Amino acid sequence: MPTPSAARLRAFVRRETRLAPVAGLSSIRLHQAADVMALLQRAGTELGQVDPPLPFWAFPWAGGLALARHVTEHPELVAGRRVLDLATGSGLCAIAALRAGAASVQAVDIDPLAEAATALNARANAVRIPFIRRDILDGPLLAGIEVVLAGDVAYEETMARRMLDWLRGTARAGATVLIGDPGRAHFPGAGAGLERLATYRVMTSRELEPVDVREATVWTFPPG
Repeated sequence: MPTPSAARLRAFVRRETRLAPVAGLSSIRLHQAADVMALLQRAGTELGQVDPPLPFWAFPWAGGLALARHVTEHPELVAGRRVLDLATGSGLCAIAALRAGAASVQAVDIDPLAEAATALNARANAVRIPFIRRDILDGPLLAGIEVVLAGDVAYEETMARRMLDWLRGTARAGATVLIGDPGRAHFPGAGAGLERLATYRVMTSRELEPVDVREATVWTFPPG
């Protein structure tokens, strides 16, 4: 089944979500859903997929919240720099980077509904976010990118390994890599040579996590 048109996907996101401030980042508004499992089923129907991906685009996830907070509190990390938001989901980290003064932000995700949600969220926050909808993990870093943001990218073992390998190579190529993670089982943390920058307590949803408030850490690959 061909992917529905961009206009149809944006209409689906508007229909299934409510535009609301992000907890802890009230200056940013996102189109957010209330019921992850019901939305998962409807997204599968919309996309013609029996096993659709989790709707990462419809919720602010803990790792992304911590990363967006860190960029907001430390704008010097992105100010005037060209940024890539990997597995952007809703576009939260991309929006935070632009609000913090990034020269530009390129969002990347493989989910067509993430592209639709990011477009709507960019418009709601009066920013511009170009979007690439493809898997870039088998290739080099996009030309000109100076900072890579990756919020909550370690849900599944194989994908987590690919993400971290690509991010490590990106850091070796000279980019600043910032990763937000709330202690997912497949995220190695310091065991992979990562350096802890900060830990935040973020408001989450019982739809996504077993608790209402969760700690999430921002990591980077140290120089060299």
